Amino acid sequence: MKKPAGTGRVLKSRVRNTSLKESSRRWLERHMNDPYVQRSKVEGYRSRAAYKLIEIDDKHHLLKPGARVIDLGAAPGGWCQVAAERTGSTDAHPLVVGIDYLGMDPVPGAIVLEMDFLDEAAPARLLETLGEAPDVVLSDMAAPTTGHRRTDHLRTMHLCEVAAEFALQVLKPGGHFLAKTFQGGTEASLLDLLKRNFRSVHHVKPPASRDASVELYLLAKGFKGRDGEAG
Repeated sequence: MKKPAGTGRVLKSRVRNTSLKESSRRWLERHMNDPYVQRSKVEGYRSRAAYKLIEIDDKHHLLKPGARVIDLGAAPGGWCQVAAERTGSTDAHPLVVGIDYLGMDPVPGAIVLEMDFLDEAAPARLLETLGEAPDVVLSDMAAPTTGHRRTDHLRTMHLCEVAAEFALQVLKPGGHFLAKTFQGGTEASLLDLLKRNFRSVHHVKPPASRDASVELYLLAKGFKGRDGEAG
């Protein structure tokens, strides 16, 4: 999927607030003029991150009609929106359950738990709410930044590893796992674990992920199942 093209001449927004640091002003201007940000406002998505999932799903076909989905780190809700649309989830028959310790507005067709995924009660709550094992586990989780790059990197990688362990415990055979990671940062032990348990494992970087960003997505498809389960 190509990056979104404008429908005409776009007037660039400029930030006039002189109290902002120059780096903050540049970031804000870039965000305001980002075509994905503008498109999300027009199309009603909670964030530009929705297009990352849209582009990955367009290529890899994870979110099939009727599939059950768990979304880890769901706020502000863009991935829940996409998952609900593509699976056909409705308020009357919800197929998507998200979780985040940050509060967010309701997402039509999804149930969102306001709690920390790292809470020991969270996995059971997610499964209980979904009603059965998921076909897809999604995670766009990233740790709050501390300003120390190495620390931030390690904390987010820990979230990726915890999400992967959760996926291995709950996915249906044949299910898929997609999680945020970083370039050069996925631990070899995690990759080996996923390769043993899924039919294919690789990194993807959708066009909506900024070129300057070090983020990647770890995609594991075709869960082989736990001992005793049919594939």
